[in-house]
Amino acid sequence: MSLVDPTSDTTPFFSDDNEGEGSAKKRDGPLHHQEEDSASGVSNKRALLTVVVLCYINLLNYMDRFTVAGVLPDIEHFFLISDGKSGLLQTVFICSYMFLAPVFGYLGDRYNRKMIMCVGIGFWSVVTLASSFIAKDYFWALLLTRGLVGVGEASYSTIAPTIIADLFIKEKRTTMLSVFYFAIPVGSQFQFHTCLSFLFSLSLSALPSVSQVTPVLGLLAVLLLVFVVKEPKRGAVEARPEHALQRTSWFTDMKALCRNKSFVLSTFGFTAVAFVTGSLALWAPAFLFRAAVFTGEKQPCVQEPCDTSDSLYFGVITCVTGVLGVATGVAVSRWLRTRTPRADPLVCAAGLLLAAPFLYLSIVFAQASTIATYFFIFFGETFLSMNWAIVADILLYVVVPTRRSTAEAFQIVLSHLLGDAGSPYLIGVVSDFLKQVDSYMWQFRSLQLSLLLCSFVAVGGGAFFLTTALFIEKDRHLAENYVPSDDAPIIVPKRGRSTKVPVSSVLI
Repeated sequence: MSLVDPTSDTTPFFSDDNEGEGSAKKRDGPLHHQEEDSASGVSNKRALLTVVVLCYINLLNYMDRFTVAGVLPDIEHFFLISDGKSGLLQTVFICSYMFLAPVFGYLGDRYNRKMIMCVGIGFWSVVTLASSFIAKDYFWALLLTRGLVGVGEASYSTIAPTIIADLFIKEKRTTMLSVFYFAIPVGSQFQFHTCLSFLFSLSLSALPSVSQVTPVLGLLAVLLLVFVVKEPKRGAVEARPEHALQRTSWFTDMKALCRNKSFVLSTFGFTAVAFVTGSLALWAPAFLFRAAVFTGEKQPCVQEPCDTSDSLYFGVITCVTGVLGVATGVAVSRWLRTRTPRADPLVCAAGLLLAAPFLYLSIVFAQASTIATYFFIFFGETFLSMNWAIVADILLYVVVPTRRSTAEAFQIVLSHLLGDAGSPYLIGVVSDFLKQVDSYMWQFRSLQLSLLLCSFVAVGGGAFFLTTALFIEKDRHLAENYVPSDDAPIIVPKRGRSTKVPVSSVLI
């Protein structure tokens, strides 16, 4: 099988065309005939199986991300490290993830996406397995492996949604994205997995190392990708003309994305969601415990083990509200689309604007009633979670198929950089600044005042989505009827190398 043969069963990694795996012309048999019924080149049954596999990998990725948090006390005891060094484990991972996302976004828009994910997840599995054999005197090696884990997540998170977009359109795409993003409502990215990962790590506490189990699941994911997932044709399911699928340079892609008002504004709105969820994921359990100490319901933690019931209750609430919020957001959006084409950004805006007062009340009522606090947290997080699947859908229909992985990467970097990567630290710094006396009362009061910032950020995010609604129709129309501009040269393969020619000459 030649590396440049477009009719081979598997598209080569360095393929320059926009087609999926193989050519329909040389296929025979009932399975191939069934797959030709779909414009994407993938049968309906295979497309559904692909979504199942992608959901499995998504769940596995985020379970692994937060497994460290579930066994952090054991890690600290084994390596004899402080809280500051423990925090570096997540910081190193997030930084690696952010910097690698644009790289895989670039590759995902140009080469075989299935092969990229196989390589990334396979590398992630090997690195995770290697981390389980690190001796106690080599904490730096653990930091290194946590950073390298970002390769797997970056290769997957930027590409998987674009494959779903090339398999389904309109309402069915929204439904499949909501299924996929049930794995995301969901801590800083993603609270649902915070709960699952804690349960997962606790269930494995009797084993030598959690890191020796997740690589096996990762290798299973690679096998599923190889034998079940089929690379769909880019944009074919949307019946886009051939010239609209020509690749442009990375700088041209970025210029186009920065000019796309709906994409930029919705990304800033999504960043607000990440800011709030990241803050709550870290500080909400501590805040609830300090509130109980302040009101006299619990005793201060002066000796381990401390009371962790608030973490358990908060984890259960975030699991339930994550699933409920995603389902509610998709249902409301689907209903509202029959009345206005601006439904998606309006639902996102409503979710954040409704979440803001409930989060504010949950913080204010913490000193008066624990039940009221959990009540308001429940509704606040439900409204907050309405955005996840809808934001992903907005990105996919306002960005052309050949730029979607790059757009996903850009959104990941910005939402982490300005959102959950810094928000927990900012809340802690503000709390320390406001603390007048080192007492239990001021530990509670200062954190209470600093967490109020989340409500105002949520309002700001709602404003971004409301502004998005002003441009969403125009940007969607431009994406659906995209024609490369004359000043954006197209990369045309010629005898094994790429050359740039003016668009006008190609169209003529």
